Amino acid sequence: MQITDDLNRLLEIVPDQIRRPLLQHQQRNNLIEIVMDLGRLPEARFPSHAEYLGEIPISRKDLNYSIERVGDFSSDNRAGIEQTLHRISAIRNRTGEVIGLTCRVGRAVFGTIGMIRELVETGRSILMLGRPGVGKTTALREIARVLADDLEKRVVIIDSSNEIAGDGDVPHPAIGRARRMQVARPEQQHQVMIEAVENHMPEVIVIDEIGTELEALAARTIAERGVQLVGTAHGNQMENLVKNPTLSDLIGGIQAVTLGDDEARRRGSQKTVLERKAPPTFEIAVEMLERQRWVVHEQVADTVDALLRGQKPNPQVRTVDENGEVKITREYNGTPRLGGGVSQNAGSLLRQSGEVLTSRSGFRDSGYIVPLPNTGQVNQPVEFSEAKSFEELLDESFSGNGMFSNGNSGRWEAQATGPNGEDLPLHIYPYAIPRHQMEQVISTLGLPVVLTKDIDSADVVLALRTHTRKQSKLRHIAKARHVPIHVIKNSGLPQIAKALRRLLDMEDPNTPEFADLNLFAASASEDEMEALEEARLAVEQIVIPKGQPVELSPRSP
Repeated sequence: MQITDDLNRLLEIVPDQIRRPLLQHQQRNNLIEIVMDLGRLPEARFPSHAEYLGEIPISRKDLNYSIERVGDFSSDNRAGIEQTLHRISAIRNRTGEVIGLTCRVGRAVFGTIGMIRELVETGRSILMLGRPGVGKTTALREIARVLADDLEKRVVIIDSSNEIAGDGDVPHPAIGRARRMQVARPEQQHQVMIEAVENHMPEVIVIDEIGTELEALAARTIAERGVQLVGTAHGNQMENLVKNPTLSDLIGGIQAVTLGDDEARRRGSQKTVLERKAPPTFEIAVEMLERQRWVVHEQVADTVDALLRGQKPNPQVRTVDENGEVKITREYNGTPRLGGGVSQNAGSLLRQSGEVLTSRSGFRDSGYIVPLPNTGQVNQPVEFSEAKSFEELLDESFSGNGMFSNGNSGRWEAQATGPNGEDLPLHIYPYAIPRHQMEQVISTLGLPVVLTKDIDSADVVLALRTHTRKQSKLRHIAKARHVPIHVIKNSGLPQIAKALRRLLDMEDPNTPEFADLNLFAASASEDEMEALEEARLAVEQIVIPKGQPVELSPRSP
């Protein structure tokens, strides 16, 4: 990473008794800020410690010396040095006179967003969270530069205190080609945000320190117009925003919902519960715990819903090692974060089945779900007879007892060759079967199969039985090209999965069939998988064997 700080420009505004020790200090490159309070010793703060600079207390003359060399202080008592990123903040007494200064070092760190660069390039809105001083503004500045220079987008920065692009009318080079709109008064930031969208046609809006309800509403308005948002807010974790009524709209807003008696009894909860009110303004949230350790919530909506249900989300943890490589792990814990667990009727479902629920919540974590069969086993290869006629192959395909069946003969090597001795992946020509459903099965199960639109390059034809019997033309074409036809009864996902596994000889006849629930989950989220597993348990263990109805757990759409 390349770091630019213009530290000498900051040292020029402080008195000599402060400047001299810092010029010779071994850790001057790690300096965070200089504190000058009237009647106290000047103090230099570093990441690991703070130390006094000299033995002479600060006088009014020293404060005036520094004030004369910086720009004008705005209504939020902030000023800067032109063409730099440094920030000077003032402390005033009751009469408005300055009695203290905090001179904070501003640094442009190029490459600081390497941990989340691919998320920035997706075009989704990103919210940066973290305590003061962790580097939110530095990351925001680099994101603006990358979007403007590398991705060539129209970027507008809403700079309320000139901290992102520096003081003065000419912005600092650290923001690249991005444009900067200054804010005359901090309380007018929400108006400038809307003005930027209406007047300057940006593709990306960058906002630092969203802190008021009006700014949160303006951010939602901008996001609804299709503009990518990148902003920061104070708060260490997502829980802080959930509990903050002023900023909760950034993550969808929280509302209290009153349940009926039956619904509350079914959920095993109080009659009044909290739910997310709307889609989040920011789709991605990044918790900057440390400078080299960030927690990424890729789906803010799922995280908020999990927190409101008393569950612990499973975000990514991204760190940078000594070699500069990004490592991504998952911070998973099966226990609820805010209390709660399996709903009352879910627990009764397991008790009716004669099982005891473990301490972890959820059907998938209870240890009660029967595991799906292992489909990755390799069967022994057998010889494929080229002397077989096409009609025999076709009849065997229709009957399901030929070379593609699960019998002890007629198998081909799953990991080496296909039905005609070809190398895998197996090329299949689908006929009258929705292509997207086949792609979903192949992707979910990770099968070595390629779909082709050219029957000449196909190893086998997969078709619906009803269509194949009526299409003599398909039979003649397949016969002329010596391509076998495999048929299925319907185009449902289980039928397609079973046929592909049979073609690849990946089925075990001694293992009972279980539907791979991933096939039915559009996004394969934990909530969808949990609901499908609960429904399967109810059908297989209570409804069918006992003939009793089961009330499933209520779930949000």
